[in-house]
Amino acid sequence: MAENNIPQKGEAGNENLPAENPDLQNKIDTYAAVGFQDPHEVTRKDKTLISTIVIIIMVVLALALVGFLSIKQGPETVQGQGEATEIRVSGKLPGRVAAIYVEEGQKVKAGDTLVHITSQFADAQLDEARAMEEVARATNRKVDAGTRPQVVNAAREIWMQARAASDIAEKTWRRMEALYGKGVVSAQKRDEAKAAYDAAKAGEQAARSSYELAQAGAQSEDRNAAAAMVNVAKSSVKKVDAILEDQYLTAPFDGEIVVIYPNVSELIATGAPVVTLQKDDHWAVFNVREFLLKDIREGSVIRVRIPALDVETDMKVFYIKDLGTYANWQATKATGDYDARTFQIKARPEKPIENFRPGMSVIYLGVKEK
Repeated sequence: MAENNIPQKGEAGNENLPAENPDLQNKIDTYAAVGFQDPHEVTRKDKTLISTIVIIIMVVLALALVGFLSIKQGPETVQGQGEATEIRVSGKLPGRVAAIYVEEGQKVKAGDTLVHITSQFADAQLDEARAMEEVARATNRKVDAGTRPQVVNAAREIWMQARAASDIAEKTWRRMEALYGKGVVSAQKRDEAKAAYDAAKAGEQAARSSYELAQAGAQSEDRNAAAAMVNVAKSSVKKVDAILEDQYLTAPFDGEIVVIYPNVSELIATGAPVVTLQKDDHWAVFNVREFLLKDIREGSVIRVRIPALDVETDMKVFYIKDLGTYANWQATKATGDYDARTFQIKARPEKPIENFRPGMSVIYLGVKEK
C-alpha cells in the first residue's frame, strides 16, 4: 500500500522534514502504532525464515536416508488363511420352497433333510406319464391276446360258405362240360359255368386267408412295437420320478450350514443353490514365492501360528501348484534380479484344531525339523 512508504521522522533522507507539521507527524505516529514496518526489514525476515525451513528439510531428508540405508530387512512374513470344502446344495426340481428345516450355523449329519420343495406342474407331469403307461400296457395286452374268438369264428364261417359255393360251382361246370361234349349245350353255357367256378374258387381262397389271418393274430412287428411303447411310457414315469426325488433335499455329508439362499414360499429354478454346506475338513492355503520352496515339498510338515486362536501347530503339506504367469513377482532392472513365480501351498492340520474356521489368518513359521 502507498501508505507503507510514508517517511518516518529521523530516518535517512528525512532530516529535512518540518517538525512543526503536526498533521504529518500524527500520520507517521498512527502508522507506527498499527504495526506497519519498513518493507526492507520485512524482506530480510522472509529470507531468514525460508533459509531456516530449507535447512530443516535437508536435515530431515538426510536423517531419513541414513535410516533407510542402515535398516536391515527382516525375514519375509508369509501369511495364509484357513479354508474348507463348501458345496452348494441344489436340485433338479423347479418349484416353490415349502419348508426350510435348518438354520445358518447349524450342524447337520449326512442324510438330514434340509429343504422341502413343491411343484404342482411336476405332479401333473407324473400323473400324465402314469396314464400314458397304462394306455401302452393296455395296447400291449390287446396285441398279445390276439384276435377275439368271435372274429375268428366269423371268418371261419365265411370260409366254409365260400368253400360250399366253390364246390357247387365246380359240379355245375363239370355237368356243363359233359353236356357240351354231347352237343346238348352251347359253348357259351359251358364257358359261363367255367367262369362261375373260377370266381367261386378264388372267393374260397380269400375267405380261407382271412380266417388264417384272424387265427394267427397280430404280426410279430406289431407285438414288438406295442412292447416298445410300454417301455417308453415306463421311462417317462421314471424321468418325472427322478425329478420329484429332489422334493426333499438332504445333506450329502456331515457339516455346518453356512448360507441359506431362499426364503419360504419363494420360487427357485432348476439347479439354483438352496444352501451352502461346509465340510469339517479345514486346511490352510499360502501363496509364496518360489525361493521359499527349497525346503518345502509335498509331505513336509510345517510350523504355523493362528493369531486368532493364539495357537501354534503343525500342518502337513498336501498340495503345491504354480499359480501361473499372472501371479509373478516382477523384479526391477535396477536390482538385476529375476522374475520369481508364485506358488500355492495347501497344508492340513495333523490333528483337529478347535474353533479353526475358514478365513482365519495363518502365519507360516518354517519347516519343522525332522
